[in-house]
Amino acid sequence: MVNSNTMHKTKFFSLVFVAVIPFFLTDCKTSSKKDSKQILIEDQEKLANLLQNETLDQTQRYSIVNKIALNYMLLEKNQDLILFLTSWVEDHPDDIYNAYWLGLTAEAYRKTGAEPIAEYYYDRILRNYPDLSVKGKSIHFECLQQLIRISKNSKVRIKYFTDLLNRFPANVSITELYLRLALEYEKENEWDEALKAYTMFLAQPDSSTIQISGEPNAFKKARQIVGFSKSDKDWTFESLSALENAIKKAIRNYDWRALDRYKAKVNFFSISWKQDEIDSDQAEEFSLKSYMRGNKVRYNAELDELSNANEAYLRTWGWSQYVSTWYLYFRKVNYPRDPEINGNWEWAGIYLGEKL
Repeated sequence: MVNSNTMHKTKFFSLVFVAVIPFFLTDCKTSSKKDSKQILIEDQEKLANLLQNETLDQTQRYSIVNKIALNYMLLEKNQDLILFLTSWVEDHPDDIYNAYWLGLTAEAYRKTGAEPIAEYYYDRILRNYPDLSVKGKSIHFECLQQLIRISKNSKVRIKYFTDLLNRFPANVSITELYLRLALEYEKENEWDEALKAYTMFLAQPDSSTIQISGEPNAFKKARQIVGFSKSDKDWTFESLSALENAIKKAIRNYDWRALDRYKAKVNFFSISWKQDEIDSDQAEEFSLKSYMRGNKVRYNAELDELSNANEAYLRTWGWSQYVSTWYLYFRKVNYPRDPEINGNWEWAGIYLGEKL
């Protein structure tokens, strides 16, 4: 049966998996004496002959083609399956189920490791065929999911992510897709579009709690980039050594005003080592004035051993009778949108207490 309802301006057809007509049934006595593989081979011959019957209606013809395809799968004859289905689509361009047949073709290629060819067929379905609903599932949705798994090209991945967001918002994690979209825009150096996607990611109610495979610091990164984009960025230093020397000089001189200027104006945090940065109350507004008055603040001559090419820690002490030791946290700025700022260093936060 064919359903002519319209969805997203695309015509959907509901495939009805009807029972195979009695002709397909094999006599039980004969079947018990034959190898199952041989039965399938003989069944294929009968089905192929039956398919030549020009009086078959659309539903009967679908059932036969689908049964032949299933038998090839059971026989593990992927090449025969591919040849049969592609020939069928070429010979029957008006078959409303062609998107489904090509979907089976793409799946056969994918299972044999020929992912580039599978990608071609999945994309061909999206470009040239109306959507089908098979057992309640959209063929186009399944194609998009497979294409995102297979494709390595950021430009086309952007299109696929966008299609999922626009056409199937109820079937996906919108929060994750905005993050994935932002990452692909970054790869293409489309920083304005990446910023928009990061902003949309942060606007989702679960952005701070969602667990995204391969992106454990998604919320932290997005918040840094979006917040940074809205600031004047006048607190950054061209190098880690310049930042370190400025901080040490201000501490030596008890110059709390200078230290307040050096603090990052967005995303600055003050937390214990047990806390996560996203759990902290943002501390951009707090001043070093009250911590320096009457206290003898000191610092280590060298940066801590935890430091690396992108992050650095300076151990200091004498700030408070409650928590004397602070590790000042410096990080390299990741902001490719502005080459003059990207790669600079900022004083991003404070870890309170001794390292764990």
